Amino acid sequence: MNMSILADIQEGFWFPKAASSFADRVDFLYFAILWICVIFFVPIVAAMIYFTYKYRQRPGYRGSTEALHNNTIEVTWTVVPTLIVVWIFWEGAAGYLEMSRVPDDTLDINVYAQKWNWSFKYKENGGESNILYVPVNQNIKLIMQSKDVLHSFFVPAFRAKRDVVPGRYTYMWFRPTVEGVYDLFCTEYCGDSHSNMITKVHVVSEEKYKAQLAEMVKEPEDIIERGKWFYQRKACMSCHYAGEIGAKGPGPNYNGSWGKPVKLSDGTEVIFDEQYVLNSIRNPGSQKRAGYENASAMPAYSKSDLKDEQVDAIIAFIQSLKDAKP
Repeated sequence: MNMSILADIQEGFWFPKAASSFADRVDFLYFAILWICVIFFVPIVAAMIYFTYKYRQRPGYRGSTEALHNNTIEVTWTVVPTLIVVWIFWEGAAGYLEMSRVPDDTLDINVYAQKWNWSFKYKENGGESNILYVPVNQNIKLIMQSKDVLHSFFVPAFRAKRDVVPGRYTYMWFRPTVEGVYDLFCTEYCGDSHSNMITKVHVVSEEKYKAQLAEMVKEPEDIIERGKWFYQRKACMSCHYAGEIGAKGPGPNYNGSWGKPVKLSDGTEVIFDEQYVLNSIRNPGSQKRAGYENASAMPAYSKSDLKDEQVDAIIAFIQSLKDAKP
């Protein structure tokens, strides 16, 4: 079957659009196994129903007591399935080895997984983002690390999946072949907000990719917009809702919180102000908020992770939400 026709058939029904060099091979083997199962299953079940009816027990009927044997049938149903299974194994192993052998001419991107977000760092200029940007028709190598528990990187359109294991590097590669925006999931249960660990892969032209890299390292001049930029860049949005860009995650809502009293787990109260935000960023365990004791611990951000002036920008952004609806 023509691979492009196969891709058109599968899109929107069996699989999302095939968008990597791996996809056609994976899909071909999947459909081959599917049709092998159908071709064997349908006649076998039909014969079973027919023979069940034809040779059912009836009054006065006595079946033969002789054991029947047919060498041709015995050899056929042993050799044919064996050949099919060996072919499936060969195709699967060849596809797996292709995915595992990283070529030399790759564009390398660091991937960091933590509850519950993805972050990507680009070696060309040190740019960071929570969305993966890659140029079309180039070999991409991901160097992946987990900051906490086991995660799994999966892009259905690429037919590419690999576990991200704490305490070690894992690697994967792919070559995107179609420009577009594709879903990126974590497919290993990693905690109560696992289902929120979703982002996108943007496959763009080489020119747009370079422009996007340049944009990543350009901080907005306005302090509130800069704080919003860091809020997205440092993945605060994966746990804390803010305006229309956050997610309803395990952390407190920023909207309408500024200047109001915050009840802590030890029964005391503090005001949601600059000092409270700074303490929550530098040492989040020092002021646990009541009602969030069972939430997974927020990581502490040192001055090497977030400079003081960057924290000031985040504070300005949160303060700008004081009149927003919770």
